[in-house]
Amino acid sequence: MEREKKRRLVLVHGACHGAWCWYKVAALLKSNGHQVTALDMAASGIHPKQVHDLNSISEYFEPLMYFLGSLPTEERVILVGHSFGGACISVAMEMFPTKIAAAVFVAAWMPSPDLSFSTLLQEFQYSRIMESDLHSKIMFDENTSNHRNGSRMFGPQFLASKLYQLSPPEDLTLAMSLLRPTRIYGDVELLRENTRLTKDNYGTVAKAYIVCEQDNVLRKDFQLSMIERNPPNEVKVIVGADHMPMFSKPQELFSYLQEIANTYY
Repeated sequence: MEREKKRRLVLVHGACHGAWCWYKVAALLKSNGHQVTALDMAASGIHPKQVHDLNSISEYFEPLMYFLGSLPTEERVILVGHSFGGACISVAMEMFPTKIAAAVFVAAWMPSPDLSFSTLLQEFQYSRIMESDLHSKIMFDENTSNHRNGSRMFGPQFLASKLYQLSPPEDLTLAMSLLRPTRIYGDVELLRENTRLTKDNYGTVAKAYIVCEQDNVLRKDFQLSMIERNPPNEVKVIVGADHMPMFSKPQELFSYLQEIANTYY
């Protein structure tokens, strides 16, 4: 039990969300003896920066990189990234491979040295090109060429039908009160540079993927495509989970996270 109490899981949210979205899973983990740190990325949750203050995806990632850089030399953590948080923890794996016992991708983007994040984004947009997203708002910065940068905010109908369709209505209501816009990083070359991964660093960290079967955003076939091209150490599946398993299936997500912590820590 002493060893269990020393385990620390670091939870990283997805686009437009914040540390608040982990409240159910964090409570379950803490009640079972784990240390839990749920972080707000820059301009997310209660982080003081505003979305228009972010000039690059690296600035968005800064809270996690600062946290990992501040850990004692001997301490290692289990990193958990949801959705867009998968890109965040991937860069952390590249920068701090010796600090991470394992990385867990929860219905998340999972790039690799041979499958860049920018390539995944292009594939994802192509696969959805016929889908109309009329309920989300995209705001482009003024005075920028080609509208490369801006921000995006999920609309209520998009949230209800794509992200939270199997989650309790109370959690959807909570999200609609707390969501913040997320940055669009339109400079592809800068994005590629800031998310570059190597086999010598990223490739040395154990990773697990948790598939959400009823995900209407990162659909199951897209998740499985990433898994096939970038095989993790293990794959787990949550049946009946929408894109937000921390709300729709918190007990199942907690159980898998605990299993992974027991295996790799």
